[in-house]
Amino acid sequence: MPAEVVAAGLLHDTVEDTSVTLADVRREFGDTVRLLVDGVTKLTHLPRVSRGDQHAGADETEKDEVLIQPALLGRKEDMVPETLRKTFLAMGEDVRVVLIKLADRLHNMRTLGHMPEHKRGRIAQETLDIFAPLANRLGIWQLKWELEDLSFRYVQPDKYKEIAESLAERRPDRERQLEEIKINLIRLLDKNNIKAEVSGRPKHIYSIFKKMQKKDKSFGMLYDVRAVRLIVPDVPACYAALGVIHTTWRPVPGEFDDYIAAPKDNHYQSLHTAVMYDDKRPLEIQIRTQEMHMNAEYGIAAHWRYKEGGKHDKQFEERIKDLRKMMEWRGDVNDATEFVESMQSDVFRDRVYIFTPRGDAIDLPAGSTPIDFAYTVHTDIGHRCRGARVNGKLVPLDHELKTGDQVEILTAKRGGPSRDWLNNSLGLVKTARAKSKIRIWFKKLEDEQNLATGRNTLERELQRLGIPGVNFEKLARELGYKTPDEMFIDLGTGELSISKVIKQFAEDNEIKDILEANAPAVPHKPTDAVEVVGLKGMLASMAKCCNPMPGDQIVGYITRGRGATIHRQDCPNILLTPDRERLLKVGWGHVEQTFPVPVKIKAYDRQGLMSDISNLLSDENININNVSVNVNRSIADLRLIIEVRDLTQLSRILTRIENLPNVMEAVRTKPG
Repeated sequence: MPAEVVAAGLLHDTVEDTSVTLADVRREFGDTVRLLVDGVTKLTHLPRVSRGDQHAGADETEKDEVLIQPALLGRKEDMVPETLRKTFLAMGEDVRVVLIKLADRLHNMRTLGHMPEHKRGRIAQETLDIFAPLANRLGIWQLKWELEDLSFRYVQPDKYKEIAESLAERRPDRERQLEEIKINLIRLLDKNNIKAEVSGRPKHIYSIFKKMQKKDKSFGMLYDVRAVRLIVPDVPACYAALGVIHTTWRPVPGEFDDYIAAPKDNHYQSLHTAVMYDDKRPLEIQIRTQEMHMNAEYGIAAHWRYKEGGKHDKQFEERIKDLRKMMEWRGDVNDATEFVESMQSDVFRDRVYIFTPRGDAIDLPAGSTPIDFAYTVHTDIGHRCRGARVNGKLVPLDHELKTGDQVEILTAKRGGPSRDWLNNSLGLVKTARAKSKIRIWFKKLEDEQNLATGRNTLERELQRLGIPGVNFEKLARELGYKTPDEMFIDLGTGELSISKVIKQFAEDNEIKDILEANAPAVPHKPTDAVEVVGLKGMLASMAKCCNPMPGDQIVGYITRGRGATIHRQDCPNILLTPDRERLLKVGWGHVEQTFPVPVKIKAYDRQGLMSDISNLLSDENININNVSVNVNRSIADLRLIIEVRDLTQLSRILTRIENLPNVMEAVRTKPG
């Protein structure tokens, strides 16, 4: 990197950790260094590895003081996503800031062994999930492989040690074989007037582990794979060398990739092939030019290594443009956790290449659907999308696209997107870019309409889940809104998902004291079932008449000889009981078990309806306790008792069932 970036790297902690100010940095080192140090400092106002985590001797109070700034965020667990959000936003402004951040993280990983043991796994996992993919997206192989190997060492220490020891045992044999192979290759290419540098390609422990997983093979079955790299003068020489190698040794079917003609989405270019060598064992070969090699090793940072040629600057501008285009939705996502999840799905995930009917290639994250494709082609096509043909066949809108698919979008003349597209349970839209455009469309609708739609959506969901009398004021406050109307408007625009509201409601463990029973309270101790306030250790069982589940407001009833039974507060048997003195105030503990819930499904009868419902429940690992089906004049009335963990899961299941063909409604059966 240029001197200013190296200087900023050396100074990156000074403003954060010492009395030095940005004005001091500017006076001593100039504007550029000041801006870069300021950029990295902005990324460290919130926690990162080099703050409290590194002070192994500090007590927890000191660490919390360093890590938490309540004015910025209320909860400690939200801090890491917020830091990462700042990193990604900075990437669009000045990529040099992110390169310093990656170098800082690499140094943190190299010294991770000096940190407290309970921190290592978390920091290593975060590096593997976020920072290594970020280095890959910027094309910096040097940083990517070292971050992966260092993280793997702490995330799965036993596996790391096993592979490292196996590599060390076989190193002498492998090095001797590679030396012979290199000599043979140089002779062969010289004979064909091709100048080439040949080197053994380093084996990285994490990439070996990934290959073992992908191919479901042990290390012993993989170690035979030798790998060499050829650096040749120009592109014609790449293909000439490939031709010579393929005519000398038999290529392994399915192992050839041309990343020169079709570069990877991080601009990586190279020819990859594998041949059966003279000893009848496979040999992997990469062929590339010196410039391609520099780009592969240093990625976007290679730009600064070429100052003499303008064409490299043009290439650099293209890469920056691609990064900005890929993140054009970033200003529309304010929630830090959602932002990081969107980055992982849109930017870090593997890519698929889809073709329009005219043959244009569209680059999308793996797992994308026809709606994602439609929005990538044009926002208006996305809004009016009503169906899709993939390779000439009609497919549902949640169909996952594969590389090479040709997609034709079927559009309506007018109209807009459906609110269902923003429902994560349905999987109709996967990319943050498409979700952002759908939200913007709904934002343009009148607030009154959004408010009414949001209120109706929530009330219908609560009714469907059998949850009466919810305090919307309290729920809105818990979700960070000043008034319920603001919450309803965000629900109406799709800015707030119904699943997040239900999750928040289910997490609220406060039980309202609506009963007159004035039982003495005891300290809250989570159990693996249900805790009964005032009667420690009493046997408790779930009432069959109303089947309560976590998230419901519940009440206990003392039976004769069978301990206490737990009912929903709106259970008719409880509301009508004359023995009010036998009622207990109870609360949920940390429940891990499943709960039987009666569900009613109304649908137009068709062949395969029950099969579709049972397959859907099987996909969600949900057990069916009981089923009854009654068909009257082509209307099927299905009654199921299913075992679910909590309200969030029940909400998702009912939504998915309602979106099956012919299903009119799926609701939780009310008690009584």
